[in-house]
Amino acid sequence: MSFVTTADGASIFYKDWGAGRPVVLSHGWPLNSDSWEAQALFLAENGYRVIAHDRRGHGRSTQTWHGNEMDTYADDLAAVLEQLDLREATLVGFSTGGGEITRYLGRHGSARVAQAVLVSAVPPLMLRRDDNPHGVPIEVFDGIRAGSAADRSQLYRDLADGPFFGHNRDGVQISRGIRDAFWLQSMTAGHRNAYESIAAFSATDFRGDLAGIDVPTLVIHGDDDQVVPFEVGGRASAALVEGARLIVYPGAPHGITDTHRSELGNDLLAFLKEYNA
Repeated sequence: MSFVTTADGASIFYKDWGAGRPVVLSHGWPLNSDSWEAQALFLAENGYRVIAHDRRGHGRSTQTWHGNEMDTYADDLAAVLEQLDLREATLVGFSTGGGEITRYLGRHGSARVAQAVLVSAVPPLMLRRDDNPHGVPIEVFDGIRAGSAADRSQLYRDLADGPFFGHNRDGVQISRGIRDAFWLQSMTAGHRNAYESIAAFSATDFRGDLAGIDVPTLVIHGDDDQVVPFEVGGRASAALVEGARLIVYPGAPHGITDTHRSELGNDLLAFLKEYNA
């Protein structure tokens, strides 16, 4: 097993598949790098070096008591890029991972980065506030926190069986295997880490980070995302990044890394090849 050690001594697990220009995958809450397996295998088989890490407190990384917020997540990502000496990398962030790569670019710049991709991502700002009137009400996130504190195992079951993959929509059938994998990965996250990360993904304001992104950026979002609504996430992010391209998956839910594996893989590969051209 491979690990990077951060400045505060946390061990960040990572997978390193294939060879070629690096693609770094940042996962969603409360999952881990296993959630990227379909895309990681596909991209590695198509000539790229794919690195996928477990965020601190998730999967096989250290369950730290502290640091469960976006600045530290971004600094941990910087440690991965620096210690592996990755250059001309494409950063791809799903959901909370989209916040991680956005804050990384805001804090650390793009010297090591060639491209960025936001997939069903939480930026610019999920939480409804006076200056973000179309955001998601705080009561939604308070409910997630209450579920996490009371019975997080059932919370993860309910998310997987309901809105995450769109399994609650008429005519949609998501396999038990996919839904079980979500629950299994989620239960490997530390209890405190996953709880505190709810505030990290919902209340962090990424608008300034997005406005400063200076590399080619692709935004991919489903327009039936019940977790990060399209208008709150993908559409708003694409509008803030100069020159960003927006791809909308009609009728797609939040968890498109599983429900739209082939389509997402092909869109990522096409974007990667643009840099090689």
